[in-house]
Amino acid sequence: MPIVDVGGVKRMTAMCGARLPRELEVGLAAADGDAAAVQQIGIEHATAQCRDLLRRGAPGVHFYTLNRSPATRQILSALRAGA
Repeated sequence: MPIVDVGGVKRMTAMCGARLPRELEVGLAAADGDAAAVQQIGIEHATAQCRDLLRRGAPGVHFYTLNRSPATRQILSALRAGA
């Protein structure tokens, strides 16, 4: 699920006890309040994660979009383009 909202990712990680990588956390905190910047950070991070998983042999990836598919479509486009 790509990060598209700082508040949402904070709630999600608090509920399940997950932690964000420090670099991602710092970037999101700096961009908080700028929805476009937060979404771009989330897209870039998710694209890098997917690329790494696929490179390491994962047979594919599955996205939970929660009716917010634009970010997922951008990730898919970047993966297809090899960016």
